[in-house]
Amino acid sequence: MRIAVASGKGGTGKTTIATSLALSLADPIDLNPPVFLDCDVEAPNAHIYLNPDLKEQKIAGVLIPEVNESQCTYCGICAEVCQYHAMTVISNKVIVFPQLCHGCGSCSEQCPEEAIKEIPKRMGVLERGMTNSNIVFARGVMDVGEAMAVPIIRQLKKWVEPNSDQVVIIDAPPGASCPVVESIRGSDYLVLVTEPTPFGLHDLNLASKLADELKIPAGIIINRDNGEYNEVEDFCVRNNYPILMRIPFERYIAEGLSQGKSLIEIHPEYIEKFKQLHTDIKSLIGNKHETNRTIKR
Repeated sequence: MRIAVASGKGGTGKTTIATSLALSLADPIDLNPPVFLDCDVEAPNAHIYLNPDLKEQKIAGVLIPEVNESQCTYCGICAEVCQYHAMTVISNKVIVFPQLCHGCGSCSEQCPEEAIKEIPKRMGVLERGMTNSNIVFARGVMDVGEAMAVPIIRQLKKWVEPNSDQVVIIDAPPGASCPVVESIRGSDYLVLVTEPTPFGLHDLNLASKLADELKIPAGIIINRDNGEYNEVEDFCVRNNYPILMRIPFERYIAEGLSQGKSLIEIHPEYIEKFKQLHTDIKSLIGNKHETNRTIKR
């Protein structure tokens, strides 16, 4: 089962929720430990709370075109088939824009003169290891100056292939852009973390549309809940999203997180709450037509 944790904006506590869920499901003697994928490749930080021993590393990147101009007739077909405008032909010159290339290979496939070959371009690195609590941890780290996170996320998800008995928890990037779409694609359930503010509600609305578009059942966790802003709950009722959990607005939690402690270290009673969250999600996946109920914690 793949559970993705996302949010419409940064700073809502998405990684707090994702790491707490993983830690609550971890068992030192489990032969099928949970898998944690940190897909926020531009600013990965789940390692702060999970402390993995990252023993494996792999370069992530794409294949970009290299033109042999001694064979090229400057017909322009390569530029025509490129959906990302990563190539252009001006007079007797082919210009390649590596930052725009998605590595799809269309240009080399369609070149009538076979004048294009693909060469690897590094975009970042993938890292993998185990945590002391028995969690399979993997993350992507994008190189400084790179513009596209999607290829790294795609390769990260393929690099770690869990078996059918393992729970996979995906910590998606914030927002509602292409990296988020690639991170949550193929998930069985989407946990959307929000905060009870107008900004939180606005961005929750954007993120929920991704779930609808990708046809992924979703539920809401309200973090830093102070009981004073009811519009988020009204949104959930109107759109049939269950409220899976509420985490109070508490200075003690913020202080602990700033020290690198997980939520379940700060409040051990949340171990059982996150185990129940996992149970509730399994139930909701099995009863997709009954997700209009609100689960109150």
